[in-house]
Amino acid sequence: MLKRAVQLTIVIIGGAIGILFVPSLFELFEFTSRPIINNPYIAAAVGAIVFFFIGLLIVQPIVQSVEWLEETLLKAPILDLIFGTLGLIVGLSVAFLVSYGLSSIELPPLTSVVPIMLSVLLGYLGFQVGFQKREEFMNALFSAKAAGAKKEHVQMTDAPYKILDTSVIIDGRIADIAKTGFLEGILLVPQFVLTELQHIADSSDSLKRTKGRRGLDVLKMLQSGDEVEVEITNADFDDIQEVDLKLVRLAKELGGYVVTNDFNLNKVADLHGVHVLNINDLSNAVKPVVIAGERMNVFILKEGKEQGQGVAYLDDGTMIVVENGRNYMNESIDTVVTSVLQTSAGRMIFAKPVVGGES
Repeated sequence: MLKRAVQLTIVIIGGAIGILFVPSLFELFEFTSRPIINNPYIAAAVGAIVFFFIGLLIVQPIVQSVEWLEETLLKAPILDLIFGTLGLIVGLSVAFLVSYGLSSIELPPLTSVVPIMLSVLLGYLGFQVGFQKREEFMNALFSAKAAGAKKEHVQMTDAPYKILDTSVIIDGRIADIAKTGFLEGILLVPQFVLTELQHIADSSDSLKRTKGRRGLDVLKMLQSGDEVEVEITNADFDDIQEVDLKLVRLAKELGGYVVTNDFNLNKVADLHGVHVLNINDLSNAVKPVVIAGERMNVFILKEGKEQGQGVAYLDDGTMIVVENGRNYMNESIDTVVTSVLQTSAGRMIFAKPVVGGES
């Protein structure tokens, strides 16, 4: 098949050359009639016949050369071919640009021969450069990719995703914290959290419905602000039903932090080795420090769980358990702090009434 294709190609080339040059040869013979000289079909036939016989001598070497080239290309690694071809394209492009610049020079030998020489020379040089320097090109590409990956990893480490749970969205304080600029990175809201929030907002219970709508308003407020970037992710885990466990799995896969004020979720995340940003911890951290021995005036609002205890609250909602405070129900009294218990669930202050001249 290849041999016949080569023979046909040689005959076609012969016919084209015959049309170009055979009429000039006919003019050398005085006995040739004018119609024969001007007939392109005869010229093409003469050229084709001549090259057919020439092809009988050269077709076999051409076929062998083509087969060798085909075998060599098939054995060559794909990267060698790619970079060699790219180098060839660059070399031929440069040759074309130089030849185009020389086309304005009115020197027929120069404008006809030089472009061919440049194409052969620069094409060969381009192929060789692309082929020989393929390793350096690959190293440069991989180095750039590795540098980009390293930079992305550093950015991820410095500002990991902050994944919001339902409770912290409903709580609303996350919006105020975001406005202060203390949060950096991307606030990520999973679709399953948003779905849970929508179910709460559609609840028949008026209290739940109010909380759900408040959560949606908080999300809208976060998205409209310029302080942080908020993204919604469709990532889900069909094999897990609990929303809290889905949050933990997502945080582990992304290397992010779970933002919550849910004490139980805080504990579950800790058990799985997931970082947690608890809003209650932050709130406790920024509250005024209360130390044992400090005095404060409080209003005993209700009874405590233990016998004789009374319960009061600070303006920020911190619970104060007053020893023997039951005797002062609905009264404001001076107390002295005995101890402070601070956990992720909140802070609790224990105090006792100031008796007489106690200091």
